[in-house]
Amino acid sequence: MSAPNVGPTTELRASTAPPVEAPATERPAGKRAGGKPAKAPGPPPTAPVTAASAPPASALLPVAAGRTAPFEVWASRLTAALPHAWRRTPFTITVVAVTLLVGLVGRTIWRPLWQEGWFPQVAYGVPALQEGRVWTLFTGWFFAITPGQYVSGLLLFAIVVGACEIRMGTRVVAVAALAGEIGGVLVASLLIWALAHTSWPWAVHLVTVRDAGFTTGALTVLAVTTAALRSPWRLRIRALLGFSVLVAFLFEGTLSDVAHLVAVTTGFVVGQRLFGVEPGFGPQTRRETRLLAFAGLVAIALTELVVLLFPGRGPFGETAGETTSLLDVLIDIVIVGIVANALRLGKRWAWWVTVVLGVLNALVAVAAVVILLVGGVVTDEAITLGTGVLWIAELVVLLFNRRAFRVRIRRRMPGGVAAGEADALERARTLLTSVGGSTMSWMTLWPEMRYYFLRDGRGYVGYQRHAGIALALADPVAPQGTVAAAVTEFTEDAERGGLTPCLFSVTDTAAEAARAAGWRTVQIAEDTLIDLPGIAFTGKKWQDIRTALNKARREGIEFRVVTLAEQPFAVLAQVRAISEEWVGDKGLPEMGFTLGGVDEALDPAVKVGLAIDAGGSIHGVTSWLPVHAEGGRVRGWTLDVMRRRTDGFRSAMEFMIASACLTFGQEGYEFISLSGAPLARGEYEAELDRTDRLLDKLGGALEPFYGFRSLHAFKAKFSPRYEPVHLAFRDEADLPRIGIALTRAYLPDATPRQLLAAGFSGGDKEPPQH
Repeated sequence: MSAPNVGPTTELRASTAPPVEAPATERPAGKRAGGKPAKAPGPPPTAPVTAASAPPASALLPVAAGRTAPFEVWASRLTAALPHAWRRTPFTITVVAVTLLVGLVGRTIWRPLWQEGWFPQVAYGVPALQEGRVWTLFTGWFFAITPGQYVSGLLLFAIVVGACEIRMGTRVVAVAALAGEIGGVLVASLLIWALAHTSWPWAVHLVTVRDAGFTTGALTVLAVTTAALRSPWRLRIRALLGFSVLVAFLFEGTLSDVAHLVAVTTGFVVGQRLFGVEPGFGPQTRRETRLLAFAGLVAIALTELVVLLFPGRGPFGETAGETTSLLDVLIDIVIVGIVANALRLGKRWAWWVTVVLGVLNALVAVAAVVILLVGGVVTDEAITLGTGVLWIAELVVLLFNRRAFRVRIRRRMPGGVAAGEADALERARTLLTSVGGSTMSWMTLWPEMRYYFLRDGRGYVGYQRHAGIALALADPVAPQGTVAAAVTEFTEDAERGGLTPCLFSVTDTAAEAARAAGWRTVQIAEDTLIDLPGIAFTGKKWQDIRTALNKARREGIEFRVVTLAEQPFAVLAQVRAISEEWVGDKGLPEMGFTLGGVDEALDPAVKVGLAIDAGGSIHGVTSWLPVHAEGGRVRGWTLDVMRRRTDGFRSAMEFMIASACLTFGQEGYEFISLSGAPLARGEYEAELDRTDRLLDKLGGALEPFYGFRSLHAFKAKFSPRYEPVHLAFRDEADLPRIGIALTRAYLPDATPRQLLAAGFSGGDKEPPQH
């Protein structure tokens, strides 16, 4: 992801003192001044070794550089972790331990089971039932036909069943595993026994086969556990699991494959009945439907390639020797990939193409069955019939969910209009000033925005469209109590237009509405608010601010709040010069989206604060965006532009913000927002998830260019109160495209060369000084 930002553009040389070099004793181990390697800490070589210099008895032994830890260390760590693992997964650990013990005693860990003379005594199948060896339904669990299957099956069981046991509990998992293993194998054996009387070659062959393994129970547990998951992972895991066992049955068709199909199907039904947290088996949203259809089409194409490269023998015959060439399959994959991507976007034409292809393949499969029944010969019957079954499943998804595929050739949100179209901008401005909004809502009136006006006409969502993402900025501008409905409506119409919705820089209100609808949220910044009633900058914590105010008074610098558009040319020229100097120093273009510039400050509704000396020279400039309450009243101001002259008054930023607080406080406003420092936050490292950590790394990468974290530290001087700012998204899989969309929104004029150069040079620049 790239540069999710909130808050004002700041002159990065204007607010903090140069860093003081740490004493030598505080430098990180392994570094000298100047970055040269230092000797490892410890007593000098000539110093006597005493008990005080020895490591504590409980500490792990040190490991030499470049060498791995000794076996004893890893063994002790594993031993220490076993009690905790046993408390959470006793069933999984017991089965794995017993299976390992049986494998060691029986030597089947390194020897194929079928080579052992006692193989018929433990392996299950129709022959075992015919011989009355019912116990094999249980003993077969602890073996595998080959060492490779033994190791892979044991790993599958440990990972899958262990995770499910943590989720579902030991009793549920134990019952599901035992019932699935024994029941699945028994039903599969009886089914094959019955089909063998029809002279079906596949069944006649399997009726003589013995097998062993413990994957059926593991897959049953996973099938049952999916019922306790919520969308979208519930459907995704079910689709992947169901497709895998179906393809294995169609093109391999072993006894285990039949048992897997029976057990997984039963596990889906029973799990949904007993533990289902969402109704039904189908997709819950239009987006899930499109992804399911997309994945199904891609999987069908890839199945043809895999079957061609790795032939097998399934219920419909051998796939080896098929006449289809590799080139034909690769061409099909390319064509299917194009159609599948359009299907993912909900395109109507892709739905029709896929339905036609599905109907043709289904008809070919039906015709093949008829020909075979009358004694005819069909070329490539194994692949034809197998893929025909997969196409029928794809058709079911498409036909029963056809309303999800109504996007026209060009993606466009229904009702979405650009700021420059008709009176869209004025209409949005009228709604914002009457309904009110958050501290960042005024940014939705900037020219690059698009608007989705709610159907009732009482609000809107401001957004930009990049990389297939409808990137909404700030909370929906809507009457109180209707934000959740606005989020739902925006989501529905974005998906109808083939776009992926995303909410960026929203408050807790919108984030809670998104979470209630099943979205994910992550905090990306903190809005810094200063309450104005009674503010006087008295007390020890305001010492730096008072110093800046007093110093400005001594140097004859005053603070003025003006309408920039009404200022003479000399003032405008100085403001633009300060801004251009700041942009030219960055190596990247001026950022946009939530970071305004001089053009946005020229809006007559925006207040601009200037630090001017007695000679008329401008030392710094700030711009303040209005924050409206319901009814049109301005209740506060949000800081946007924040820049100072390089050779001017060094404390200009502290002076201008403090002066703005005093001025706005005297005029009766409630607060000012210093906005959120992009990609910066307080110290909450223990609470960060993977997405948070990614954003933190991005903030560190961009720090040399835009000084976001330095800005966050600077704002702390004003002792603000913090309110979280969130990113809300439907699914983790959307994050890469959201990152691209944010990059284009913030740096629309940046060239790939500039971005690449920034990536390679960022670490070599010193963080800017304020």
